[in-house]
Amino acid sequence: MIKIAIFHQFLDNIGGAEIITLTLARELAADVYTTNIDKEKIKKMGFGNILDRIYSIGKVPLNPPFRQQVAFVRFRFLNLKGQYDFFIIAGDWAIAGAVNNKPNLEYFHSPLNEIWAFRDDIRNYLNLWMRPLYQLWTEYIRFFYGRYFKHVERRVCNSINTWNRIKKYLGEDSVVIYPPVDTSQYQFSDSKNFWLSVNRLLPTKRIDLQLRAFSKLPGENLVVVGSYEKGVRHFEEYKKYLENILPDNASILTRVAGRELRELYAGCKGLIATARDEDFGLTPVEAMASGKPVIAAAEGGYKESVIDGLTGILIEDVNEDKLVEAVKFVGKNPEKYKEACLKQAQKFDKMVFIEKIKREITNYHN
Repeated sequence: MIKIAIFHQFLDNIGGAEIITLTLARELAADVYTTNIDKEKIKKMGFGNILDRIYSIGKVPLNPPFRQQVAFVRFRFLNLKGQYDFFIIAGDWAIAGAVNNKPNLEYFHSPLNEIWAFRDDIRNYLNLWMRPLYQLWTEYIRFFYGRYFKHVERRVCNSINTWNRIKKYLGEDSVVIYPPVDTSQYQFSDSKNFWLSVNRLLPTKRIDLQLRAFSKLPGENLVVVGSYEKGVRHFEEYKKYLENILPDNASILTRVAGRELRELYAGCKGLIATARDEDFGLTPVEAMASGKPVIAAAEGGYKESVIDGLTGILIEDVNEDKLVEAVKFVGKNPEKYKEACLKQAQKFDKMVFIEKIKREITNYHN
């Protein structure tokens, strides 16, 4: 069995990218190298049994852009060649680790959205005096990212959507392997009169749109599970904004993962997913693995997992009024989507993902 090391920029938050890294580590018996580590969050995600194989290469600041920049530098000078047979880069800001550590494969969640796909959105969100500085910083990161990208020997990405971004921004092909959900851990139960939304607390997730929609749905309830990094300015600001517009029939929960989150999936009427041009999005698959329908924006990776009319509804040009109508329609009989959802989720099962990743590693050695 070959000895594998996995690189991920930070493991101090709860999210889909973190779960993928930890799943790879557990299933491939690999070591993980990262910067900031939050052991309690890793345990919450269900991976406490691999904590002794997770190593920090040094801490990074909490707030961007210094957080990302320092991670970039730390991985650039990380050299573990000779200690491992193969390296997997499973966090986009860890790409600099490809320079000294080969043979390697990168699993792309996106080519950095902060500097490409969402750059203008983020710039417009900043104070006027910060915008030119942000513009310069993104050009600087683009230059170095392009150089490090050339050291990646096998390129795998999480969706056709991300494949298109890599082709557009970096001019190269990649292999699509959809990210994993351990479907055996999810189960269906009768709905308990609430809808679920699971996201990082970021403006691009458009959670405010969901709250405005549910303010027009007094007979329905929404539970938002929002992961965020405490002390990080843009997370804190968006969380405060959401709390200020929170209607009486909605609530925001933080630091929810593992069994607690799976119980929410099992008991909800369905999932609401409105992120702008999501890279792939694990949450619709997690909901479908629980037999629950998904109401999602007809954008990005959602179009690759949700079957419109069969496992839920995809909303073109989503807005609050369209979301209200979709909730009313699906809410009449959410159970009718159950069997189709369970069947669709199996396409994204953990073992499908692991077998395809193993094949990529084997192909390299052959």
